[in-house]
Amino acid sequence: MREEEKRTTTRRRKTRRKASASTPDTAFDWLRVARLVLTSRYLDDLEETRLLPERRVRYQFSAKGHELAQVLLGQLLTHPKDGVSTYYRSRPLMLTLGVSPEEALAASLGKAGAYSDGRDVGVVCNLPGRNGPTVLPMAGDVGSQYTPGVGWAQAICYRRDVLQEDAYRGALAVVHGGEGSVATNGFWAALNIATTLRLPVLFYIEDNGYAISVPRELQTPGGNIVKNLASFQNLQVLDGDGARPEEAARLLHDAVQRVRSGEGPVLLRLTMPRLSGHSGHDNQAYKPPEVLEAERARDPLPALRAFLVPSLLSPEAWAELEAEVAREVEAALEAALARPDPDPSRVTRYVFAEMGPDGTPELQQAGGMAPEGVVLPQGTDRPRPEPPRINMVEAIRRTLAHELRTNPRVVVFGEDVGKKGGVHTATLGLQEEFGEARVFDTSLSEEGIVGRAVGMALAGLMPVAEIQFRKYADPATEQLNNCGTIRWRTANRFAAPIVVRMPGGLARVGDPWHSVSDEVRWVHAIGWQVAYPSNAEDAVGLLRAAMRALDPTIFFEHRLLLDHPAARRPYPGDDFVLPFGRARIVRSGEALTVVTWGAMVHRCEEAARETGIDAEIIDLRTLRPWDRAAVLHSVQKTNRCLIVHEDTLTAGFGAEIAAVLARDAFTYLDAPVERLAVPDIPIPYNPQLLDATVPGVSQIAEAMQALVTF
Repeated sequence: MREEEKRTTTRRRKTRRKASASTPDTAFDWLRVARLVLTSRYLDDLEETRLLPERRVRYQFSAKGHELAQVLLGQLLTHPKDGVSTYYRSRPLMLTLGVSPEEALAASLGKAGAYSDGRDVGVVCNLPGRNGPTVLPMAGDVGSQYTPGVGWAQAICYRRDVLQEDAYRGALAVVHGGEGSVATNGFWAALNIATTLRLPVLFYIEDNGYAISVPRELQTPGGNIVKNLASFQNLQVLDGDGARPEEAARLLHDAVQRVRSGEGPVLLRLTMPRLSGHSGHDNQAYKPPEVLEAERARDPLPALRAFLVPSLLSPEAWAELEAEVAREVEAALEAALARPDPDPSRVTRYVFAEMGPDGTPELQQAGGMAPEGVVLPQGTDRPRPEPPRINMVEAIRRTLAHELRTNPRVVVFGEDVGKKGGVHTATLGLQEEFGEARVFDTSLSEEGIVGRAVGMALAGLMPVAEIQFRKYADPATEQLNNCGTIRWRTANRFAAPIVVRMPGGLARVGDPWHSVSDEVRWVHAIGWQVAYPSNAEDAVGLLRAAMRALDPTIFFEHRLLLDHPAARRPYPGDDFVLPFGRARIVRSGEALTVVTWGAMVHRCEEAARETGIDAEIIDLRTLRPWDRAAVLHSVQKTNRCLIVHEDTLTAGFGAEIAAVLARDAFTYLDAPVERLAVPDIPIPYNPQLLDATVPGVSQIAEAMQALVTF
């Protein structure tokens, strides 16, 4: 038994005889509630008065005023498959779920170990489920916790109903945020998902009246989100005071029981005071004196003491508990300060999954299939062609179907992917074969599509999300960026391997909305693999590799190539898997190296044929990672290089390749490295403007001629 449990048990025996008919609700361990509230308060006071002024803590986000309701909620999260998606003002909840004061302080101090090994702000937490709830990796963005939380809730239903895992029966997800977050895209996307699917999720909104300095009335009309959602279908709403122990306990217990009993989503708003600034540097000068005085009068700590003393604790027992907590936190501080600082030589580790000394992956503790021991079939990088030649869209469809057949954890979703089969027909017939639970339509919200995928991956599924066109991914940028950095931010505690299929590029026509390429954005995004196949065979191998990978992947499907004759190939077999970072030599040559990918591969081939230049054409196939060795080897042979891509010229991926060549192949070059790309403008609609914008065969041929005659 832990020391805390021993002391709590002893005190319970001492005080039990004092209980009367007014004893607090026995659904809660009120002695532990008191201990945790006092611990959280002491931690905040310690940081505010000592560690922040001493600059030992650099960011301080106090939970003063929020402690009581969070501790009560934490005591109700007893199911080992519960998932909690929360935000930076949730340390009382984390303490309740098992984080020690030492770990909490070590995180704030940026010490080795803790949640992130010093990589993230101390209150941006995570907690892999170890026989208890999982706290999904938090992010510093307000509102970004909502859609991953409902993704976890949907995964509960999937694993319970489709995979028939009894361990998920009765589990729920909690998404936890402040009143300011109800104005965000993430909140509304998650609310739509949860209510349309009647998911087991509790939206817990802590309303302290201010988002930094902005009052609640500017976040939602009238300042009360519950009143505004009273008529929202498939949603039960509850409202109350989170600073009053009896009321907060009753409402939290009621809300959790409703969700666990299968009544669908519940939104609970509890009001409470924010007794410190938004952060340690916020003096709250924007609050009138009477507001500050009213907030202090609503402090839940004195209310908790009045609630428990003398009904459960004597005044002497309460004072003894305060002293014990002070000693424990001071000891925790001493232990946290004694920890070493993180090793700077390891700061670049865990952007992607890494291999251990024995050649096996250093697996994350949670997220994806691998930590649960899921073993997928072995693949081969040697194609076994099955005639006839098929187009790329059919290759993608067949690969999705095989992986759905092989791996019951695969789910495919997005706008119009169900009965319609996708706007590009890549999912045609999949819903009929595999059912609506595995291939399903979503609401029109890219934030919801990607955020949901993240939550489902963290819960052990393999989500394959479709974004209809590259430009449409813009509303999901926050979720995409956060997903890619999960492994690094948590120092390999978590990862969220997902596949995001993203068609883009020009087709028979162009325009600024459907024809954008902009693939370099995802190469810049930390932690993402980026695949960009130019033909049906490569599409099969790369998509299958992505769906079995330990890291998230952007799978770019060029619209022109989906049904282009030049991209057709025989199906390479159900076990064909292409490793990322291996380029393809499209044609060998001695006079010039041409580096390209996507639709430009075929235009470069045609240009080489027209000019008769002995060009070596390299199709990178993947941009993150990319095959530097193949490019360098070719340039060392040809001494010239032309890079052709459909993204814009400035800071396009060709610039990275050129920079590497300037450093690592400088002495081999007999001519400048040249780039041919789209000018720094959107893709135009008029056909003549389109031809003048995207590199064509004649432009590529001219660039080749210029380089070989330099």
